[in-house]
Amino acid sequence: MTPKQWARRMSFPLRSPSVPASVQPKVEPPRTGVDFETAWARKPAARIARRVLHEVVVEPVVRVVADPTLRGLDRLEHLDADQPLIFVANHHSHVDTPLLLRRLPKPWRTKMFVGAAADYFFPNRLAGTASALALNAIPIERTKVNRRSAMHAASLIDAGWSLLIYPEGGRSPDGWGQEFKGGAAYLAIRCEVPVVPVYVAGTDRIMPKGKSFPTPGSTTLTFGPPVHAQPGEDARRMAQRIEQAVAALADEATSDWWQARRRAHAGTTPSLSGPDAVSWRRAWAKSASRNGTGKPTRRRWPEL
Repeated sequence: MTPKQWARRMSFPLRSPSVPASVQPKVEPPRTGVDFETAWARKPAARIARRVLHEVVVEPVVRVVADPTLRGLDRLEHLDADQPLIFVANHHSHVDTPLLLRRLPKPWRTKMFVGAAADYFFPNRLAGTASALALNAIPIERTKVNRRSAMHAASLIDAGWSLLIYPEGGRSPDGWGQEFKGGAAYLAIRCEVPVVPVYVAGTDRIMPKGKSFPTPGSTTLTFGPPVHAQPGEDARRMAQRIEQAVAALADEATSDWWQARRRAHAGTTPSLSGPDAVSWRRAWAKSASRNGTGKPTRRRWPEL
């Protein structure tokens, strides 16, 4: 028997058999990206494992690396703890998500899922499993409107889960904000739930985009009053109001409450996107805005 004949005879079952031309081959559904299945991550066993991971690993790291300060929690005291909420925040760093998951108010933190970029967090089975288990993340299409992603998120909110999402669609490349997309606003209107704006300050210095290792520093989370959909309001208009609410919190974090409220009332709140200028001018303006002094606070790793 020649080597070619032997290989032909031994091809099955060592490899898949050929399909006759008259038979329609079965098409396997995709299992990555927006099609990644995450329902298992909300089962009791996965929830227990995630809680242990957060308490034992994530919490100590957040305390050492981010040293968070919380402001504005009193603005949420009137909310029903059993009502799901949509938390929206600016996005500067991979530190943002673990920081928020450990510092969001407890009534909603214990039943929270994260809208994560499908192309970044769910590119393969391994990365998708890690994202779903550690963050309770679901894949969200960030480059275009995807009905499946929206309906999946809406069904979880209807079931009592709160959502953490970044309307910018990705991390800031230079520390300034990006235009908010309408996904969070659409879900708020569709599910009839409030949106809680949050401004995260400091993570752009700890671990900005492009940096793979954090530098310990201090952070501040400023919570704003809930934003409710107005009668007849569409998602685009509500998304603009949500962005304005986060911008007002950013102004409050870098100045003071009274001046920030005056500017918000006058419609002169500084934009999250920063000045329309060349990159060096934007970088200078960003450093000058930190803590209102231009001198960012930074801590060293603790001496052991």
